[in-house]
Amino acid sequence: MKRQGRRDTKPEMMLRRALWKSGLRYRVDRSPLKGMLRRADIVFGPAKVAVYVDGCFWHSCPTHATIPKSNREWWVDKLMASVRRDRDTDRQLTDASWLVIRVWEHEDMDSIAEQIVVLIERRRHDASG
Repeated sequence: MKRQGRRDTKPEMMLRRALWKSGLRYRVDRSPLKGMLRRADIVFGPAKVAVYVDGCFWHSCPTHATIPKSNREWWVDKLMASVRRDRDTDRQLTDASWLVIRVWEHEDMDSIAEQIVVLIERRRHDASG
C-alpha cells in the first residue's frame, strides 16, 4: 500500500491541466485548514474551494467499488474507515465555509474542470459583492 501514489495520479493530472488551461491557478496537495492533517488534491485558497480526486477502490465508488476476496473483513473495515474520514473532512471544511468538490477518478476531467471554473467564479463574485 505504501507504493500507492498519493498525488499526481493520472486523473488528477488531467484535471489540473484542464484547470490550468482555463486560467485558474491553485495549490497542490495542501491542507485547506491550518492545523488540519488531511490534504486536498487541489486547493483554491482565496475562493475557499478544496478539490479531491477520489480513486474508485480506495474511496468506495458506488459504481466501481470492489472488495478483495482475501482478508475481506479487514478490507471492508479499512475502506469504510476511508469513507468515514472523507465525510468527516467534508464536514470540517463545510463548517469552516469551504466548498468541497469530490470527483471520481473515472469522471470526464474536462467537464469537471468546466464546472469548477463556474463554481470558482461564482464564489469569487459572491465574496466581492
